[in-house]
Amino acid sequence: MTDRGYLRPDEIDASALLGPPPAPGSPRGIADWARFIETRSLEGSERWRVASLDVDIRSGAFARFSCAAGVTIDQQRTPATWKVLARLEYDVRTVGRPAKDRYGRLRPITGNTYSICEPRAAWLTLNASYPSGHSMIGWSYALTLAQLLPDRSEVLIENGKAYGESRIICGVHYQSDVEAGRLLASAMVARLQSNREFQSDMRRAAAELKRARGRGRAPQNCQVYDNPLRSAGPS
Repeated sequence: MTDRGYLRPDEIDASALLGPPPAPGSPRGIADWARFIETRSLEGSERWRVASLDVDIRSGAFARFSCAAGVTIDQQRTPATWKVLARLEYDVRTVGRPAKDRYGRLRPITGNTYSICEPRAAWLTLNASYPSGHSMIGWSYALTLAQLLPDRSEVLIENGKAYGESRIICGVHYQSDVEAGRLLASAMVARLQSNREFQSDMRRAAAELKRARGRGRAPQNCQVYDNPLRSAGPS
């Protein structure tokens, strides 16, 4: 089990990198709201169901990216790879939380009763919308796994994008929140390239994934994630 990431809080200034979220009456703010309203029409669709599967990071993200990688990634079968991704999740909090706290953007579900793909839990009102932590996690997982499995890079990147898009489909983030999450995740993974601990863990993960692929045991029930961007909803 791991309880820390790779990065110190002072290594990336997320607030300075991103700047503030779009103002509600600005062109981008209006487009964000229109996208939220547009995607409410997906309730009950297969894409809505997939977005609900993506809500839980440890089960949803690991299921999606196992399918994209062609290898089951979990703490028992691929502990070195699991460790890298688990530590990235902590880095997402370290890097993203200061911007969330500074800008305090309310989520699109605030003050209305529109349907979303997950329960309206209290934490959704306490945790700011910008940037999206789920988007950061999905994009950082995709970039990191693509580095480990370059022959799977296209499908991994597609799923990284789709995982973030699920937060828009679900109705708990604006599109600009998700885009900001991708930008921060890119900066985070780039910074990690000079981190010795990260590089050491990546070497172990690469060897582990090579062995796992050699055993030829692909994840099951992956059809739900087929064509991840084709059913992303209105654009």
